[in-house]
Amino acid sequence: MEKKHGSLFTKFHYVFSLLIIMVTFSGFGDGLSKIDQGRGLLSLRRAKMHAQPISVNSEPWAEASTVTEEEMVSSFSEVGSMEDDLIAGGLPGQPSNVKFKQYAGYVGVDKMNGRSLFYYFAESAENSATKPLILWLNGGPGCSSLGMGAFVEIGPFGVNPDAKTLYSRRFAWNRVANTLFLESPAGVGFSYSNTSSDYDKSGDRRTAEDAYKFLVNWFKRFPHYKTRDFYIMGESYAGYYIPELADIVVKRNTMPGATLKIQLKGVMIGNGIMNDATDIRGRYDYFWSHALISDETHRGLVEQCLGNVSKTCEHFEIAAGGEVGGIDYYNIYGPLCLDSKNSRKVHRNLEFDPCEGNYVHTYLNLHMVQEALHANRTKLPYTWELCSDIIPTWKDSPSTMYPIYRRLITSGLQILLFSGDVDSVVSVTATRYSLKAMNLKVIESWHPWKDNTKEVVGYKVVYEGLTFATVRGAGHEVPQFKPRRAFALLEMFLANNHH
Repeated sequence: MEKKHGSLFTKFHYVFSLLIIMVTFSGFGDGLSKIDQGRGLLSLRRAKMHAQPISVNSEPWAEASTVTEEEMVSSFSEVGSMEDDLIAGGLPGQPSNVKFKQYAGYVGVDKMNGRSLFYYFAESAENSATKPLILWLNGGPGCSSLGMGAFVEIGPFGVNPDAKTLYSRRFAWNRVANTLFLESPAGVGFSYSNTSSDYDKSGDRRTAEDAYKFLVNWFKRFPHYKTRDFYIMGESYAGYYIPELADIVVKRNTMPGATLKIQLKGVMIGNGIMNDATDIRGRYDYFWSHALISDETHRGLVEQCLGNVSKTCEHFEIAAGGEVGGIDYYNIYGPLCLDSKNSRKVHRNLEFDPCEGNYVHTYLNLHMVQEALHANRTKLPYTWELCSDIIPTWKDSPSTMYPIYRRLITSGLQILLFSGDVDSVVSVTATRYSLKAMNLKVIESWHPWKDNTKEVVGYKVVYEGLTFATVRGAGHEVPQFKPRRAFALLEMFLANNHH
């Protein structure tokens, strides 16, 4: 669920992205789910034409950040109380047999400007005192990890079609880990700033710095988690968020006099953007290889829209949008939500309910739900939204993650990239191109992997310092479309057995 992908990496590709929005979402009216509406915005609304591109060879991302810990903590606000954040009576409408603790609230990251980030935390359902800690990030930039990550993908609960009650998610990731969801940057979901001009300054660098500040203050509030194995996971534009944050954590952990050493063990990223040039080429080739566009249009996109983009590029982008038609680009074989009021009542037995986003949107806008979550309604827009309209610009965005990946590999972090293979937005083709361009040594060649059903659920290749896996039949948000297979991948990763 993210906003900046594929053809959005330069201003010349903006028209194609708008075409995708129009073709995909026209004609469905109010029946189109909020998740599907958000999808168009997630990857397509935040065009890179609004960003200040950063050269691979310039700061801030070519070299690790050198901001000192003293400089970092000087802008922190009060630590706050873990007990105050406890959701004492549980979430409204949750099942009655819930035994794990849940917390939600705000962590200040900039006292001067009043910037506060909202989190939701579900402890592990069993043996939480010994289980690792996962931070989950959705991307956008500008989209909610609470609404998508927690309530649609991996959190302990999903929302029923009545939009008032919750069901227990069978393959919730808090079965094996303590799960923390962060709405970031300020302006996303329930996160906010007291300084309206803050939203104009949003970008990759500040998002990563704020996320690090959040972690430092969160660990002060939950000190018993400081020594836990820690993992950062997420998807899509978090393909930038996660390496950027991990890079800061690794750097700060090695600084002289560091008072907090976060026990970061690894990162796990699904259908994540990685490198502009290969991501764009991969998207075009995926369209063609999956019979979504014609030979002629594909040839035109490759010849006119890659490298030195020509004026003719727009013609082929418009043609591609028309040829693909009204499908879900995030799952090219998946259904659309045409009428959530008549959604199938057996949705809990399905792997994917295309209308689930509607239920989540309604649920998170219930007053009693926002009260239970300790959401600060006086600082928020009238309604909670999956993706933010508050953030008008995106100030900085690199063109590649290669320099950071090389540093993370050198640091010894466990790295797993995975791709749902029916996503056309950040396609498996694009990620394979990106990995090939890194020229990593292959330790274990391409081979199938299986879950406990003993069927082939994807394919895997192990490089020196990094593993890549596919998930058969999964769309952009792998845990939403194939929850059992995503959970198997998680267990394999946490067991450090993804080789």
